[in-house]
Amino acid sequence: MVVLMIGALQGSAQKKADPKKFAETITEQDLRTHLYIIASAEMEGRETATEGQRKAAAYIENYFKTIGLKPGNHESFQQSFPVFRDSLMSSTMLVNNVEVPLNQDYQPMIQMSRTAGQYFSEIVFAGHGIVDGDYDDYAGVEVKGKAVLILDGVPAAYKSDKRGFRAPGSVFGKIAAATQKGAAAVLVVSPGFPRPAISMNNNNMYVNLYSPAQNPNVYSISSKAAESIMGSEFTAMAQRAKNEKLQNKTVKVDLFLELNKKVIRMESTNVLGYVEGSSKKDEWLIITAHYDHIGKRGNIINYGADDDGSGTVGIMEIAQAFVAAKAAGNGPERNVMFMAVSGEEKGLWGSDYFASHPTIPMDKLTADLNIDMIGRIDTERMLADTLNYIYVVGDDKLSTELKPLSEAVNNKYMKMTLDYKFNDPNDKEQIYFRSDHYNFAKNGVPVIFYYDGMLKADYHKPTDTPDKINYTLLKKRAQLVFYTGWEMANRPTMMKRDLPLPTMTRR
Repeated sequence: MVVLMIGALQGSAQKKADPKKFAETITEQDLRTHLYIIASAEMEGRETATEGQRKAAAYIENYFKTIGLKPGNHESFQQSFPVFRDSLMSSTMLVNNVEVPLNQDYQPMIQMSRTAGQYFSEIVFAGHGIVDGDYDDYAGVEVKGKAVLILDGVPAAYKSDKRGFRAPGSVFGKIAAATQKGAAAVLVVSPGFPRPAISMNNNNMYVNLYSPAQNPNVYSISSKAAESIMGSEFTAMAQRAKNEKLQNKTVKVDLFLELNKKVIRMESTNVLGYVEGSSKKDEWLIITAHYDHIGKRGNIINYGADDDGSGTVGIMEIAQAFVAAKAAGNGPERNVMFMAVSGEEKGLWGSDYFASHPTIPMDKLTADLNIDMIGRIDTERMLADTLNYIYVVGDDKLSTELKPLSEAVNNKYMKMTLDYKFNDPNDKEQIYFRSDHYNFAKNGVPVIFYYDGMLKADYHKPTDTPDKINYTLLKKRAQLVFYTGWEMANRPTMMKRDLPLPTMTRR
């Protein structure tokens, strides 16, 4: 192993200078100063497509300009992408010409539905609407172009170790199954009625306004509404369905569904700048972190100091370390791009947009080093022998050169504990697929993801504040990423792409 590690660094281009003096420009004080601004009340939790996010973007852009980065999107430091939000104008549901009261007994899922009027003379009852291997609630029935009624939850007869919001037994898994079957409308019998009227808030943002095919309109309905559709037998059926799989059936009913919504177009931005390379100006390294968070809930601000203010200030400081090296005549051989990403909390939106609309050639991108939470200590490591650690994710995937280089750099410069817990293909959190690096990985770019492990008590809570950050550890982790980037930016060849992309283990 020692031979491999030495070899990993011997292959680097000639060292113009010891990178330690540039790494030392990454200081606790600078990280603290930036983070108390990025995670301040003024930034309002930096939710995508909000004023707080725009303020944070302006701060990061100004810093990139001040230290001397070149704009990463042609002549601009920001890359805009569209975000959409819905406002419900009106909705009607009629069952045999009798109106079902909105919010009292039904509610459209407007983010998943389009403006439309639909008339059905029958509806297919498909039990719980689960499709999972041999378990298929649609077996023997055709639902293409039809309305489907399904139950919330799962029956006791259904057993699966698949978890998460996309699992077959989840509401989104069921809607996905109905979509694949070709349903035109999906009615999900759900608890919680009556419900408050739908408000125009940031929870219904989305980016996929345009799609190659139209998905079914989706409605949540009460048990009372379901009984008006299915008849008096529904209550007994729903009771039996708690324990057993029910046979699907087609019910004759006149069903009218009308939805009229207004689509509001907004935008968010990635912030990107780069240090120009010398001998390899056609090749790139990119270092990323998402600067958005989940914003406010009412008047309560979710500050997002660790998630991912820590990564954001990390790439800001790493950028100025590379700038300092270039100013001293020891700039990188390859271009090094720094990108603060928006929309990560909504579904990796900003990095997905960049990957689809790259400002640099993806086939000339040697690697992505992604930082998402590096300022705290994982709950599970509180009693560990060493707190001098970082979770390293993805270094065993896509390129056989990643892990030897990463470990060699760490052993030479930092001697931190590199924890590979989340590299396990059976990782229940599926962390490899949950941050911005994945949008590079799925396009073939080798990635390493740096992560502190989510302090559970403060994750996505107002208590994730900058006073709780371990700035000594934040500095060391940022320096480790800098050293790793230094080696990647200066080695003679790009990182090999010689391992397959892993697939998600659905849970």
